[in-house]
Amino acid sequence: MERTPEKVPKKFNSRMQARLLLVFCVITVLLLGLIGRLIYINQTNGDRYTKQVLSRQSYVSSVLPYKRGDILDRNGTVLARSELQYRLILDPKQLLENEDCIAPTIEALEKNFNIKAETIQTILQDKDKQNSQYVIVEKNLKYEDVQTYKTTTEDDEKVLGVWFEEEYVRTYPYKSLACDVIGFTSTDNTGYFGIEEYYNDELNGVNGREYGYYDASLNIDRTVKEAENGDSIVSTIDANVQRIIQEHIIAFNTEFGSKSIGVLVMNPNTGEIIAMASNQEYNLNSPRSLKGIVPADELATMTDEQKTEALNTLWKNDVISSGFEPGSTFKPVTVAAALEEGLLTEKDTFYCDGGEEVGGSYIRCSKIVGHGKLALGEALMYSCNDALMQIAAVEGKDIFHKYQKSLGFGSKTGIDLPGEEAGIIIALDKLNSTELATSSFGQSFNTTMIQLAAAYSSLVNGGYYYQPHVVKEIVNDKGATIKTYDNLLVRQTASETTSEFLQKYLYQTVETGTAKGAQVEGYAVGGKTGTAQKYPREAKTYVVSFVGQVPAINPEMVIYVMIDEPQNVVKQADSSIATKLASRILTEILPALGIYPEGEINYLLPTEDEIANSQGAESNNADVLGYTTKEESDNQAAESTTGETGTTEGTTGTTEGTTGTTEGTTGTAEGTTGTTEGTTGTTEGTTGTTEGTTGTAE
Repeated sequence: MERTPEKVPKKFNSRMQARLLLVFCVITVLLLGLIGRLIYINQTNGDRYTKQVLSRQSYVSSVLPYKRGDILDRNGTVLARSELQYRLILDPKQLLENEDCIAPTIEALEKNFNIKAETIQTILQDKDKQNSQYVIVEKNLKYEDVQTYKTTTEDDEKVLGVWFEEEYVRTYPYKSLACDVIGFTSTDNTGYFGIEEYYNDELNGVNGREYGYYDASLNIDRTVKEAENGDSIVSTIDANVQRIIQEHIIAFNTEFGSKSIGVLVMNPNTGEIIAMASNQEYNLNSPRSLKGIVPADELATMTDEQKTEALNTLWKNDVISSGFEPGSTFKPVTVAAALEEGLLTEKDTFYCDGGEEVGGSYIRCSKIVGHGKLALGEALMYSCNDALMQIAAVEGKDIFHKYQKSLGFGSKTGIDLPGEEAGIIIALDKLNSTELATSSFGQSFNTTMIQLAAAYSSLVNGGYYYQPHVVKEIVNDKGATIKTYDNLLVRQTASETTSEFLQKYLYQTVETGTAKGAQVEGYAVGGKTGTAQKYPREAKTYVVSFVGQVPAINPEMVIYVMIDEPQNVVKQADSSIATKLASRILTEILPALGIYPEGEINYLLPTEDEIANSQGAESNNADVLGYTTKEESDNQAAESTTGETGTTEGTTGTTEGTTGTTEGTTGTAEGTTGTTEGTTGTTEGTTGTTEGTTGTAE
């Protein structure tokens, strides 16, 4: 039998090893190449491929809104805040894919939010919404209601396709309080007017986002980027003082009426605005509603353009945006300029014979029969136009114009509120003798309330001009202060000596001069009245005002009250209307500001020798605090505190071209036309001419 040879196993020789190594190396190289390719694709086209993959998945995304910062008063009272509320979102696509869940979901919504079944059915039947995963069903839901819904439905697997988005709604707890200062916002957190607009970027934050993907089991993998909340603003406003001045404005307009009223309270030593209000207030929670402001029958007939115009007028802050001729409240500026330049001293005297012949025009004093001999301080106390014209003549136009500019007239104060106007003063090369004379007592140019209050503050605080401002500091959402607005000293406008002189005689102006109506029992009040005749002069309409400080010496607050065309009074040209309103306001706000009665300071009153020397002048300046008749005013001008309206006779006179217009928020003065009712603007053309025999006020 033939024997089968045995198979000899092959050895793993070196040749085979080499081949295996070669295969291994090739595979390794291929893998490395593949890895390299993947890295390259990921670096160059990764985002594109990611989007393609994500587009094939169920993707959800929602915005996490930031909270706009609060606005607080100086004491921490919240004036504006954003409240957390919710939007109810429905996912029609998910519900329609799970039809057995429709009825339980509708029932839950109706039970918790009173959403009618018909509302949900309408959404589900709308072909344009059936494939949508985002339909807003309800807004402004409270936190408590949402939590109740979540608690009652969390274990119910049949309730699907409902979720909630957070949103913040801007609210103003005190409605119309400080509306001119605060402003308001739109639904997209854009601020309009006031602090809301000026500090819009600081108040706003950055939205966050929540996004993720649904898997086959409808579980979602979420990623959240938190929102960054806005910063809060601590204002200089005192809510209590603000409330008081707004109540008095309403009371005055209810009892008498006016075209407009402005009241400003500020700290002269820092420039901080304590309270600010102008005329008609409005509810910040519904700023676009004219209901209750415009009579219903009139509102029903208004066009959209008329409504827009009415709203713009309503929202406008007249304290910073409307110009007018200040009248005699400007006289301290003229006096200060003469003292600072060493042209006059306290002992200098003037003789008032009832008017001055200037530039071919006869400009009458407020006291037609004349004040007689007056010392410099008495010229302020009795508001003598004749004496002020003589002072301006001594100064000359260069010095007068320099101090107008130095005290901020004709330029913006820089207050941190939108819409401020610059006012209009006569250019130096146009300031002829007649315009210089009338400008000396506050006519022929216009200013804003904030300009005059800031200038006056600098003259009674020792001579330092501080920039007015309405914000103290900015704090983040953790309460940490991130920015402080220090008091900004702009320049020195007068010496301590000049300031002390003005403090003394402005006090005497209230005690024995033309501003007696501003007295407040127990307090030393200093101040100056103003009565400015408006254009057109023949209309015989007036702006009456009072600016003053308390205490009279080393004042802690300045108040400025301006009433444009007071109504239902016997005589419009009566500055006691303004002084009495100021007195009523001061009586309430001084204790609220921690300024308490300090007793008599008779050392500021004239001595017996001073009284004897000026007895004749004083006898011609009896002050009548009540309202006078037109006949009494015409026949007995010397007896009225507010018979301060002089006249200009001749061929030249006050410069009508320097006043503003009523168009929009800015105005222009072209040639010889214009009115003092509007806001300030730019001056174009030449100076104006005299309006016949009408003229200047106070």
